[in-house]
Amino acid sequence: MHIRSTSTVQGAASASSASPGPLRLLLLGATGVVGREVLAAALADPRVAAVIAPTRRRLAAHAKLDAPLTDFDALDGHETWWRVDAVICALGTTIRIAGSQAAFAAVDRDLPIRAARLARAAGATRFALNSSLGASPGGNFYLRTKAQAEAGIRELGFPVYTIVRPSLIDARRDQPRAGERVALVLARLLGRLVPRRYRPVPADRIARALLDGVMRETPGEVIVMSEQLLELRPTVEVPGAAARQDARKRDQ
Repeated sequence: MHIRSTSTVQGAASASSASPGPLRLLLLGATGVVGREVLAAALADPRVAAVIAPTRRRLAAHAKLDAPLTDFDALDGHETWWRVDAVICALGTTIRIAGSQAAFAAVDRDLPIRAARLARAAGATRFALNSSLGASPGGNFYLRTKAQAEAGIRELGFPVYTIVRPSLIDARRDQPRAGERVALVLARLLGRLVPRRYRPVPADRIARALLDGVMRETPGEVIVMSEQLLELRPTVEVPGAAARQDARKRDQ
């Protein structure tokens, strides 16, 4: 039975404490701000046996990491690395960076669904998706696209499915987003006047929710809301995490 739930993050995290043995994890979007945090956490986590992170550019070598250089426009399902236990999708862009609504949807909706379908066909049973606060079929184009990605993956029937819906992501980006930077500055100035649901969320909190999401043993769907992410702390010591936190504070 497919169980849908909006249980709290604390509930999802406690379920993950009884998780199965070390998993083979496919990470999509490993070079983005959230994906980098997921990668660092997964490589340091004993619950993860191996990380497969297909990317367009090379990643630093690690004993647990397989990072095949990949043309995502040419995926055909014959790649051997689809055979994994779990998938975390941290793919994402903006309409401005992508260049059009169609190009944005190709990255944030079509590619996650296509990858999920191929991984599911190869035997994956767990999926965690980084979505967005406000994702809804009745939202604007951005939020509708996020909701369509959630729904498309849901239809594939992963026994364990976690959706994380963060507000603004508080992190340094390789490609700065002007609107996001302005919103972050305003949110910091207003501080506690901003409702918890709309406060900026550090990327490592999102990564923690995604990783714990694929590790939980309880079947069904869990949606992790933005305000719940603020309560999370790392379950393992992640190399470089303190330095990234210091850099984020200097930006404030």
